[in-house]
Amino acid sequence: MQRIQESELIINKRGAVYHLDLRPEELADTIITVGDPDRVAAVSKHFDRIEHKCNHREFISHTGYMGKKRLTVISTGIGPDNIDIVLNELDALVNIDLATRTIKPELTPLNIIRVGTSGALQADIPTDSYVVSTHGLGIDNLLNFYRYEENDEEKQLLQSFVTQTQLNHRISQPYICGSSAHLIKHFVNNFHHGITVTCPGFYGPQGRILRLGLSNPQLIDRLTQFTFGPHRITNFEMETSGIYGLGKLLGHHCLSISAIVANRVTKQFSKDSQAAIEQLIRKTLDIISSW
Repeated sequence: MQRIQESELIINKRGAVYHLDLRPEELADTIITVGDPDRVAAVSKHFDRIEHKCNHREFISHTGYMGKKRLTVISTGIGPDNIDIVLNELDALVNIDLATRTIKPELTPLNIIRVGTSGALQADIPTDSYVVSTHGLGIDNLLNFYRYEENDEEKQLLQSFVTQTQLNHRISQPYICGSSAHLIKHFVNNFHHGITVTCPGFYGPQGRILRLGLSNPQLIDRLTQFTFGPHRITNFEMETSGIYGLGKLLGHHCLSISAIVANRVTKQFSKDSQAAIEQLIRKTLDIISSW
């Protein structure tokens, strides 16, 4: 088995992966990711006990138990670049022998669930509601650096997306990946379902205008109007497609769930976004702990 060199996988002096500062025994097989480091404690306060805490850069992690269910909650920070770090290092913790720097002969799949916030792109999805992403559609280019190929239906959907939104290749080469059927079946009642678009930024890439003009000023309208068979775009944010794409390539089960804090069609913003996020955390933990 080929050895992974020190420059390619950085392991610190305590035997932990560099950015997350976690060792294999400090990670549970079921992981909740949150963007905001402060939200880690908002999740772990519901644990019955916490066995490990770690804080390195924007990556904070707590591992503990709800009943007999062992869970890790970890902050990713914002954006697909951070997702590249988090997904690869989570995978390394379970599927690479850090002592020998070789890939293990038997691979371990993780359950990775993003609990975050998002902006709705449909008028009938109100603020303070919840969206489960059936697909992550990336206009961030992350997965284009890896060997990934969509199936025939996904290729047709992407072609229709490019045609309808008039996104040119100078901006993005979009990609798409579906959620885990293993996980999404648990999140049906009282959740909206649809395609989530992942953007590489918060302002221009999401159609916001402050002082700079946009190369595609009709982006919001075109995303809202997009349809392909039964599919429509429900929301956008900055992490889902990277989680879905890398998760699929690495063999993990991934799901993204968003609290809608803004509706970009009706121009409304949540009057109490923290309450909406807290309720989503509770709903998600209740479902996970019942597995």
